[in-house]
Amino acid sequence: MTLQEEILRRRTFAIVSHPDAGKTTLTEKLLLYGGAIHVAGAVKSNKIKRTATSDWMEIEKQRGISVATSVMGFDYRSGVDKATDVTYHINILDTPGHQDFAEDTFRTLTAVDSVIIVIDSAKGVEAQTRRLMEVCRMRKTPVMVFMNKMDREGKDPFDLMDDVEKELGIRVTPMSWADGQGLKFSEVWTRGSEQWETRIAEADRELLNEVYPVFDQAEYLAGDLAPVFFGSAYKTIGVQELLDFFVLNAPSPRPVQAEERKVDPMEETFTGFCFKIHANMDPNHRSCIAFFKICSGVFHRNEWYTLMPPPGGKPATMRFSSPTCFMAQKKETVDEAYAGDIVGLPDTGNFKIGDTLTSGEILHFKGLPSFSPEMFKYIENADPMKQKQLDKGIRQLMDEGVAQLFVSQLNGRKIIGTVGQLQFEVIQYRLEHEYNALCRWEPLSMYKACWIESDDQAELDLFKKRKAQYMALDKNGRDVFMADSAYILQVAQNDYPHIRFHFTSEF
Repeated sequence: MTLQEEILRRRTFAIVSHPDAGKTTLTEKLLLYGGAIHVAGAVKSNKIKRTATSDWMEIEKQRGISVATSVMGFDYRSGVDKATDVTYHINILDTPGHQDFAEDTFRTLTAVDSVIIVIDSAKGVEAQTRRLMEVCRMRKTPVMVFMNKMDREGKDPFDLMDDVEKELGIRVTPMSWADGQGLKFSEVWTRGSEQWETRIAEADRELLNEVYPVFDQAEYLAGDLAPVFFGSAYKTIGVQELLDFFVLNAPSPRPVQAEERKVDPMEETFTGFCFKIHANMDPNHRSCIAFFKICSGVFHRNEWYTLMPPPGGKPATMRFSSPTCFMAQKKETVDEAYAGDIVGLPDTGNFKIGDTLTSGEILHFKGLPSFSPEMFKYIENADPMKQKQLDKGIRQLMDEGVAQLFVSQLNGRKIIGTVGQLQFEVIQYRLEHEYNALCRWEPLSMYKACWIESDDQAELDLFKKRKAQYMALDKNGRDVFMADSAYILQVAQNDYPHIRFHFTSEF
């Protein structure tokens, strides 16, 4: 195949939802149709030991939730696309549904070309889904919607589509399949049991065709129209229709904006950026993996590439003997990967989220934000004999970017900041079971962590001196003002007008 043909057949997308909407179950069924697995795992079951492919971490298996983004790739040939007979290469990124891990999902959305939103038909659109849609809208990411659990009692399709239009702010078109000649809605509903067929009457089908627009691919690709599929991931209803429609209509890799210029995926020279780091991917070797989205060209094994640090830093050249592609935790070495693919590179501490890798061009892809945490706790060693293990575990887990480390300049104590309580539980569990280190938490009353900077060095130095009890450093050595109340923060902003207070920190 030519470079253009390889890139055009790639589909890289994220599956997102609020918790328990069936996102991971849908991922399993897509993998099943793609031939990547032979039996779909049970996401939650006390009787069945099989677990979902994408939920491979031990804590995910125990709790039945996703706490980290999983990357899975496979080839798929649609039986519908007989004219071109293309075998598509699909990269699925299954994201955490729990709001405590939303930051991981936000960063994942920067590495995909489209999104499938899964909605529980009994619950409709929830707050977490609205926040994710805001990121998609900001990036003009094409969105498809899968209304899951339609085999159960819940809202009727009209109310669900009205809910999507109102809550997500995007026009919708209901479908099971569109062939370019017009909308065909009834195919999904004629599959499965007789009870399923009675859910929508013939008159309702005709009304849907009159009220909602016919699918227009250009509007979908522009992020202005969301095709909606109705089905049941658990009962495998409507899933193949979704997959067949997706590969034919979803975008191939799209241009990516760097600070210096826009990068086209068809360019022959290689570029890519790190959007995720996973610590301890293989517990037997304590290995970390940096996930890179390839933005242009081809990545070749054992070829020299240039790692671009933040502006002002010194570039480094490196090559990789064992780049990998993924099926969740399972990985295999690849010799080459193309624009749109996700490649894993072994990380011994060289990479940070947001790093750019190129064939030599000086290029910096726009940063991935890190948001100010909402909860803070001191972390203390509960086993003095395991200090090295604890330090290594904290360092590697913080490199993942889901939680943040601050060191108080007043007493030198380490502070962990997170979005929610569940993150503390996951960190403690992983430290114990992956690093053989025990920790304990001490509560800390803190309102907000703000990164500070100023063009007036004298005022910045004065601020840091007078606010010493509130000052900390993040893991990259940047100054952070840790206000213990909204009043303290407001007074600081008023008293020091030349200091800029940032509530996000760009990687």
